[in-house]
Amino acid sequence: MAHLGLSADFWAGRRVLVTGHTGFKGGWLSLWLQALGAEVHGFALAPITQPAIFDVAKVAGGMMSHRLGDLRDADAVKDALLDARPDIVFHLAAQPLVRESYRDPIGTLATNIMGSAHLFEAVRQTPGVRALLVVTSDKCYQNREWPWPYRENEALGGHDPYSASKACQEILTAAWRDSFLGETVAVASARAGNVIGGGDWSADRLIPDTLRAWDAGQALELRYPQAVRPWQYHLDALAGYLMLGAELLSGRGRGAWNFGPADTDTLSVEALLQCFAEHWGDNPGWRCQPAPRPHEASMLRLDSSKARQELGWRSRYGVAASLAAIAAWHRAWQNGTDMRAFSLQQIDVYQNTTQ
Repeated sequence: MAHLGLSADFWAGRRVLVTGHTGFKGGWLSLWLQALGAEVHGFALAPITQPAIFDVAKVAGGMMSHRLGDLRDADAVKDALLDARPDIVFHLAAQPLVRESYRDPIGTLATNIMGSAHLFEAVRQTPGVRALLVVTSDKCYQNREWPWPYRENEALGGHDPYSASKACQEILTAAWRDSFLGETVAVASARAGNVIGGGDWSADRLIPDTLRAWDAGQALELRYPQAVRPWQYHLDALAGYLMLGAELLSGRGRGAWNFGPADTDTLSVEALLQCFAEHWGDNPGWRCQPAPRPHEASMLRLDSSKARQELGWRSRYGVAASLAAIAAWHRAWQNGTDMRAFSLQQIDVYQNTTQ
């Protein structure tokens, strides 16, 4: 039996605000909520990539409202909340890239920390909001480079500005929950792994960088082939968010939650590329980039026992199935397919997957 968080019977007619709806995960989440019958409102910057899933899959076509704005503008955030009057807020808007945080640390902190504080205050001042789900990152943990997966009660920290901002976001989430929102608004945070999926054109991410290079007939330059990451299909992570969101609206689920892949899907960068090459077919391959790089963690894994035991959540797609779906999505886009319909079809196939 499907969890109520993946049921149209639960989401139909519910008012939902997605921050970051023009981004990769936010765009897909908005599509999924539309398919479930929710009244979806969005607040975000304009898409930062061209192309973008938001444009390619015509995400705005099924939204009740699509508002462009900046989390750093407290008044704009407040206006968006008051206009949408949502039952639940999914907070995905962020500066999401580690390497960009080295280039613009102040902008990263302003968006991810103060922007979140602006949102939390707007939630506090908007009547009718019953739930808030804050999407942070597996990088919020103080990474000790050990072989064991991190649990929700592990220490927070961050070597780089992005990771530090996500640790701070977790602390702020707990502070507003305990100080202001209390029992009035059910608050939780969600920490996922390295999410991969069709329609991601972000810079400095492995699969988008690979597809850009291979589409151009060039070998991909790798900066850290031995780095081990918890690779995760985007719909697995989003399913967790939807299930947790439903729990919050039902008065349960407060606190922090990990949504990571199975241990078998925690692979090195080079191992993932070898698998992707099998699904993509002929390609120019890759080579190591000798140039200096900023610090990046070499090992990071998540313990998702809590989500499996308390929500019944699990990863439905392993690495091979994830990469096959990504290749199919990208080929469809190259061939001029209706990508809104194709994306909704991939969501439907995912929901009906039992293994």
